[in-house]
Amino acid sequence: QVQLVESGGGLLQAGGSVRLSCAASGRILGIDDMGWYRQALGKRRELVATINSSNMTNYADSVKGRFAISRDNAKRAVYLQINSLKPEDTAVYYCNTRVFLTYERRWSEYWGQGTQVTVSS
Repeated sequence: QVQLVESGGGLLQAGGSVRLSCAASGRILGIDDMGWYRQALGKRRELVATINSSNMTNYADSVKGRFAISRDNAKRAVYLQINSLKPEDTAVYYCNTRVFLTYERRWSEYWGQGTQVTVSS
């Protein structure tokens, strides 16, 4: 069983900053890509940022310059630093990762339960 547990969301002020965290646990032999997605009310889930095992990053155009994704392989964690928060950043943020399962010996993709970020103006 693999679990992704997110933390760090909440009610925030525009212009502020927040750091989201996501930690993976379970029978994991390796972790490949890790990423963050978000889904605003009434909208489709969209990619925010990804980071691969070589620490190469990719960002949605709408967040470039304000968001920073990072990972800590020892902690099996991925982070999302959000600066200069805007009301349009309001969404549920989900972490996503592709892991190599210890016993099944195959790659599998998992999602976190989501953490709400609400930005007030």
